[in-house]
Amino acid sequence: MPVRDDADRPSQDVVVVEPFAVVRAGLIGTIDASPGLKVVASAASAEEAMVVVERRAGLVILVSMGLAGEQDAFWLIRSIRERFPGHVILAMGANADPNAVSRALFTGADGFVDKNVEVEQFLSAIRGAGEEEVVIAGPAADSVGTIAEGIERRRSLAFRLTRREREVLVVAAEGLTAREIADRLGVRERTVTTHLARIYGKLGVGNRLAALRLAARSGLVSLRQDE
Repeated sequence: MPVRDDADRPSQDVVVVEPFAVVRAGLIGTIDASPGLKVVASAASAEEAMVVVERRAGLVILVSMGLAGEQDAFWLIRSIRERFPGHVILAMGANADPNAVSRALFTGADGFVDKNVEVEQFLSAIRGAGEEEVVIAGPAADSVGTIAEGIERRRSLAFRLTRREREVLVVAAEGLTAREIADRLGVRERTVTTHLARIYGKLGVGNRLAALRLAARSGLVSLRQDE
């Protein structure tokens, strides 16, 4: 059987989500110059990215950990994973803390690549992700044990809460009142306050803000900027 080289492989469609225009342009140029990879769209924010990815299928989506604002990188990763599970998500950052990497993976990213790696390693990470490999490239690869521990710690926290309690917590992170949460979920206000009280007890905190901050650090929710 003849060996298949890169030129024979179908092109992998890539979306670049990066807030800095110069960095975004550099990534697009580097990826487009590589055989077998093609940037089909780019976005500067999570909101733009959600519009882009819903129009296509079979994407490798590079999500910069530098996305900030009400919809940050973790919000975007979670949203894509929930709404478009067929896409591959590759988080990327520079000298990212292992805690942030584990949070991205727990939230739904399929891998992580550090922007400090050599160009060929960066491109190899994209190809590997497109072939459904779990990719952790760059300095983060030296912290696999710490990253795995972080994922398990977050999983343990998530298991403490019921599905409905997690739903209440996610909606509460939007800054809604108990009554507004009740309206959103179609339950009584008293039911929401009961769920919140149980959440506080399970997480070992005394109020909503403390619960949300703990959940945000664990990747269960994304907080609004004014929290």
